[in-house]
Amino acid sequence: MGDKPARIFNALQKIRSIANYQFGKGAGRKLFPKEVIIVYSKRTGRIRHIYLEQKMLATLRPTDGLFSLTITGAKRIMEHAKPRRLWVNINKEATAFVVKGRSVFAKHVTDADEEIRPREEVAVINEKGAVLAVGRAMLSGREMKAYRRGVAVRVRRGAAEES
Repeated sequence: MGDKPARIFNALQKIRSIANYQFGKGAGRKLFPKEVIIVYSKRTGRIRHIYLEQKMLATLRPTDGLFSLTITGAKRIMEHAKPRRLWVNINKEATAFVVKGRSVFAKHVTDADEEIRPREEVAVINEKGAVLAVGRAMLSGREMKAYRRGVAVRVRRGAAEES
């Protein structure tokens, strides 16, 4: 019984460390304040989901040990991270499709974080910086800006789906 507060503290440290590694130094504290609720897998006992005020922020993927963000989680990172990382800016004509969960094609990318590597978790934003979707990069940031064909981001969830 006396072990539970220590477990929660260690879990908070763990998820913050993973977020710092994945999204950049300081992202862990910004994304996961001490008020977060950590949900564990019933089957394995491992960390599964992280909530804040009854809104899911992220899921810890068992396959690679990194986070899949929700729109809420991506918004927290985009608002608080300085400098911003792992973002893809798209043009207006693609916005209506992307918020519904459609993939982002390279021809619609107007700008992107040049540090993005393929398979990384990214936030898709509009020209005003509002988060439209979250997904996985299929190209590097430089390739997204240079290419005119192909899928740049495989969107997992659009903002319209989470509203």
